[in-house]
Amino acid sequence: MNKSVLLWAIPLGLLVLLVWNAAASYNGLVASDEGVEAAWADVEAQYQRRFDLIPNLVETVQGYADFEQGTLVAVTEARAAALGAMKQAGPDGDNAAFDRQNTVVAGALRGLMGYAEQYPDLKANENFRDLQAQLEGTENRITVARTRYNEVVKKHNGKVRRFPGSLWAGAFGFESKSYFESADAAAEAPQVSFE
Repeated sequence: MNKSVLLWAIPLGLLVLLVWNAAASYNGLVASDEGVEAAWADVEAQYQRRFDLIPNLVETVQGYADFEQGTLVAVTEARAAALGAMKQAGPDGDNAAFDRQNTVVAGALRGLMGYAEQYPDLKANENFRDLQAQLEGTENRITVARTRYNEVVKKHNGKVRRFPGSLWAGAFGFESKSYFESADAAAEAPQVSFE
């Protein structure tokens, strides 16, 4: 082989390999980033399902029980605050604030369910039982969606941080994503009072 051909063939081959590696890394990072966004959307969808069930549950309880209006107001306000926090949360947002608000929602719902226990007619009502079962199922779906989200974030962060992906991630502007962690308030069981 001619020396002059080798002088331009080797750098050209290396350049082709470099471009191929960059393109493959970029496409992998885009797919990973989209996976994180999709997993977060699943988390939001499950929380939205919970938020959609709450007004129906409140209406059902209100229709059967004659108790403090404050409990219904607390549930409604907690739902509104959590919805607002959800709009600020996300893979790059404030998940801690979102989770704090959802801890408040969970506590308010426990209080509502506690009051419902005092009304046998309500507990026997088919609509209430169906809503309660749907809410319980939704809580389980939220847990699954959050776990899946954290698994997807772990894979994404691995791609962003491992060599040579870290070089391409930095060059193309891809960053690590935040895990969904529970708020400090979630570590304590909420107090439910029937007084």
